[in-house]
Amino acid sequence: MKRRFFALGLIFSLSLLTAARATARDAKLNTATDPQPHAGTMDRHESMNRRVAQGNVDLIFIGDSITHAWEGAGKDVWDKYYGKRNAVNLGIGGDRTQHVLWRLDHGNIDGIHPKLAVIMIGTNNSNGADNTAEEIAAGITAIVGRLRTKLPETKVLILGIFPRGEKPGPQREKNAKASEIASRLADNKHVFYLDIGPKFLTADGTLSKDIMPDLLHPNKKGYEIWAAAIEDKVSELMGEKK
Repeated sequence: MKRRFFALGLIFSLSLLTAARATARDAKLNTATDPQPHAGTMDRHESMNRRVAQGNVDLIFIGDSITHAWEGAGKDVWDKYYGKRNAVNLGIGGDRTQHVLWRLDHGNIDGIHPKLAVIMIGTNNSNGADNTAEEIAAGITAIVGRLRTKLPETKVLILGIFPRGEKPGPQREKNAKASEIASRLADNKHVFYLDIGPKFLTADGTLSKDIMPDLLHPNKKGYEIWAAAIEDKVSELMGEKK
């Protein structure tokens, strides 16, 4: 009888160990939550660190090339909407959630106390089989967690990942699912969510090259749509509207 209980106990212990190892392995497999520097982008990263070190930051935009290009195709729109709001662009082309996590741990938000952080990230994680919707959402969740920990007084506005590709398809669906999962983080006290994706689409779900010439990055018209679509919420969360 003792041998039987010993054997059962051993089997149970081995099962727990196997489950623990599987859990750890699965966690490691999610590259979207593993902070990593983005090779080839350190000059921009350091330039952003130098800017935030100057202080006087009330609004930050966090993201990838779509955010980065507020300084390109979106420059005039940025100046119009954010030029007088002490806004800082924390977007780097090609970034994934794991790169943003690394940046947030290496100076991008050190010593500042912005009123609002706007996040739009994840589309680069959705290429092929790189990450699942759940993994992308976990990456966004980790970013929000960093912001809430490091900037507890800052409101966080998560934007749904923008549509890409001319017509609805698997990658759009993956990004939409990731965004829907991430939207559950919104408590409407500290964390908020907006999906402005439909603003870029026609009634049948087509994304026009008139708005995003490469069907991914907005042109000036696309940035105007973006800024106008979030303006009321930005003004509200920055305490400009009562």
